Amino acid sequence: MTQPLANPADQPMRTKVFAFALMCLGFFMATLDIQIVASSLKDIGGGLSASQDELSWVQTSYLIAEILVIPMSGWLTRVFSTRWLFAFSALGFTITSMLCGLAWDINSMILFRGLQGALGAAMIPTVFTTAFVLFPGKQRLIAATTIGALASLAPTIGPVIGGWITSQWSWHWLFYLNLVPGIAVTLMVPKYVHVDNVDLSLLKKGDYLGILLMSGFLGCLEYVLEEGPRKNWFGDDVIILCTWVSAICGFLFLVHAFTAKEPIVDLRALAVRNFGIGSLLSFITGIGIFCTVFLTPLFLSRVRGFDSLQIGLALLSVGCFQLIALAAYSTLARIVDMRLLMVFGLVLFGAGCYLYVPLTNQWGWQELLIPQALRGIGQQFSIAPIVTMALGSLPPSRLRSASGLFNLMRNLGGAIGIAVSSTMLNDRLNLHYERLDEHLNAGRPLVESILRQQSAHFAAVGGNALNAANAGLSELHSLLMREALVLTFSDTFLAVSLCFAVGLLSVLFSRPFGHSAPPPDAH
Repeated sequence: MTQPLANPADQPMRTKVFAFALMCLGFFMATLDIQIVASSLKDIGGGLSASQDELSWVQTSYLIAEILVIPMSGWLTRVFSTRWLFAFSALGFTITSMLCGLAWDINSMILFRGLQGALGAAMIPTVFTTAFVLFPGKQRLIAATTIGALASLAPTIGPVIGGWITSQWSWHWLFYLNLVPGIAVTLMVPKYVHVDNVDLSLLKKGDYLGILLMSGFLGCLEYVLEEGPRKNWFGDDVIILCTWVSAICGFLFLVHAFTAKEPIVDLRALAVRNFGIGSLLSFITGIGIFCTVFLTPLFLSRVRGFDSLQIGLALLSVGCFQLIALAAYSTLARIVDMRLLMVFGLVLFGAGCYLYVPLTNQWGWQELLIPQALRGIGQQFSIAPIVTMALGSLPPSRLRSASGLFNLMRNLGGAIGIAVSSTMLNDRLNLHYERLDEHLNAGRPLVESILRQQSAHFAAVGGNALNAANAGLSELHSLLMREALVLTFSDTFLAVSLCFAVGLLSVLFSRPFGHSAPPPDAH
């Protein structure tokens, strides 16, 4: 086991706060970059000559790489210590951010984004464990609230910041933005973060088999979910191969995790009731955060034709309401049972997702205001209590490994949610198009009226009746496709909102936590 340099709780409060702030900055950058490209994919695609299918990997490669590395963070901190692992992670993240800005084609971009996610991933779970080590009692509640706010705020405002930067300068600056803070974190974390020592002897007994099995399971699973809709699922040999690899590795990984003496991921922690429920809620809120941030810019781009700045401004209200809710939550968390606050947050989060369902082709920032306001407030009131419930239920000796699992669940929920949403957008679009097409018979008065109007318009512009008729049919097809898209997005938002019903049911089985909880058992 890693030996502490000194009791972290005995450090001066100013030093602890500054060290925590530095780590929060790195954590914020790593989380922000998951979705900072969401509103700028059209610009990135134009600059790199990439198709829509290829562009989805700009987000997915980053998220998959994070998912593979985050569970290993507990072991890595014991080997290299928290400060040196965090500093190396910040340095790698900074260098790969610069490479992303210099990418010359879509393949290089996907490669650099994957490296950026992998090298920056360790900054995410180490913040959680360090906060619970550095701060006791009520200070820990404040730290958990801060982390919870950043964890939900970063992916939410990512498209807003990204859209503004792309509009003002270019998409390259989405990545150059990380250089100055990344260098600052790299240089200062080794000086101010003192939690544990390096123990390179642990390299000799690392769970390398567990790492290999976990990587094969999660990596192949994400590839199948991402590429399946485009490659006709099991009609493609690579998809079949990856499915078998994922299934076999997943089964062997579970067996290994429950039988190995020191597995890379502490799955046994899921048996602790509040940690298991908290991990499930982390998975569900990951679906809610990442899917809504993925779907909303896509809707505004494909249906409304918004540019990156317009998309960013339309999403701004989520972050604004979340910041307002932060002040209210900080006060209420001291006097109200945190389970009630968590239920309140989950209800608002789920309701905010459900209010997207009646969307139309005319929706803009005004129509999005109420759903996004509820979602922003719900995120703040649900995620911070989930962090406290899950990690506060474990003794310090299990925090490092369990924190990796907890953060894995949130990002895994986001990655699987995005992949399933992409599948729904593909499959449901075809279904809705065919159903709408059944009602567009040539003899219907409304259809004839639309065709006459369109043909007359194009004939007046072009002067050719035959071409005008074809143009009218083409315009009708575009209208049909637009309405099918709207219905498809509505179905997908409904599926996201239903996930929160499962989350609310799971809360019924949780134990008291926060200021009303008994101390965790030292097991």
